[in-house]
Amino acid sequence: MQKLVIASNNPGKLREFRQMLAPLGIEVLTQSELGISEAEEPHVTFIENALAKARHVSRESGLPALADDSGICVTALNGMPGVISARFSGFPKSDQRNNQKLLQDMQGVADRRAHYYCVLVLVRHADDPQPVICEGEWHGEIAQAELGEGGFGYDPLFWLPQFGKMSAELTSDEKHAISHRGKAMKVLLERLLHDPR
Repeated sequence: MQKLVIASNNPGKLREFRQMLAPLGIEVLTQSELGISEAEEPHVTFIENALAKARHVSRESGLPALADDSGICVTALNGMPGVISARFSGFPKSDQRNNQKLLQDMQGVADRRAHYYCVLVLVRHADDPQPVICEGEWHGEIAQAELGEGGFGYDPLFWLPQFGKMSAELTSDEKHAISHRGKAMKVLLERLLHDPR
């Protein structure tokens, strides 16, 4: 595989994908660079949304496509924001407003458990009957207030008890090693290295 289109316009995700795919020598393009619009995400599961995005971008570009669908799932909120993590506070999308809404929804809640979930779907062509699907989870807690300048999304609220710091306080390398996307990406890289297709 020489070229791969990422089915995302999220600058944080694109930066992470480019860093993690660099060792394979794959030229990474983005859907915005190719003038491809975002796909609809009407589904209630991460896997269905990622597959829809990957097929849309592959169909429009004629190239293999990689889509990610990910979000934060809070135990006390029955898994919300989940698949609507990026638009939890409505449109236009805003990390700051999403974080504020999550803090409001968690006021007075004792159970702060949460996890990030990521599914990566790679299609070699739009009608690929055997998409590559890789998953990763990252467990932590929702903090009482934001802290840290790194990462994106809910990272300033995602407390990691085993490290004694927020996700937003990790370096890029530290985050890639333990995050939901990093875990899913490791599985994907292994598959790409050993899959002759």
